[in-house]
Amino acid sequence: MRNLPAPHRFLPILPLLAGLAAVSCGPPTLPPVSEPDPAIACPGNWKAWSLEILDRRADREGSDKLVALLSDSVRKSFPGCTWSEAGTADRPVISIEVHRFAAPFYDEMWNAAAEWTVWVRGPGGQTLAEFEAEATAERPNYRGSDNEKEALRQVFGEAFRRTVAGLRSVSGGG
Repeated sequence: MRNLPAPHRFLPILPLLAGLAAVSCGPPTLPPVSEPDPAIACPGNWKAWSLEILDRRADREGSDKLVALLSDSVRKSFPGCTWSEAGTADRPVISIEVHRFAAPFYDEMWNAAAEWTVWVRGPGGQTLAEFEAEATAERPNYRGSDNEKEALRQVFGEAFRRTVAGLRSVSGGG
């Protein structure tokens, strides 16, 4: 019979292993996308905006990362604006409701999709714009590449460019 290590010898590293497992869960972290246009500093000519990102996906794994990614990307794309949390009185609101952002692996492909609805409301609550931003992509499982991350980067970039185009078309006041 072989000498096996005593189980109690592994107890001190169990919290470390559990922590590593928790950190590695969820979708990969993506960098913010920036699409600034010097001709349009802020949507609708308002300088002060409220920004609200709502994650309405069925599986909200990595929700904090997704909300931060969208928020940072909007703020960097309109650097001339000042931003506050939703609910700030007398400010127009950009509200983004995420329905899908995932890249499941099936049939030997990463099948990525990004889908959200954007509402733009004036300071009085009137709807100035409402539109969908969607993108899908399939990516083979290339060896030596983070295929899930690359597929998500692609669909996020495409959907976000549509979001920025929609926000730039807003007219209102300011």
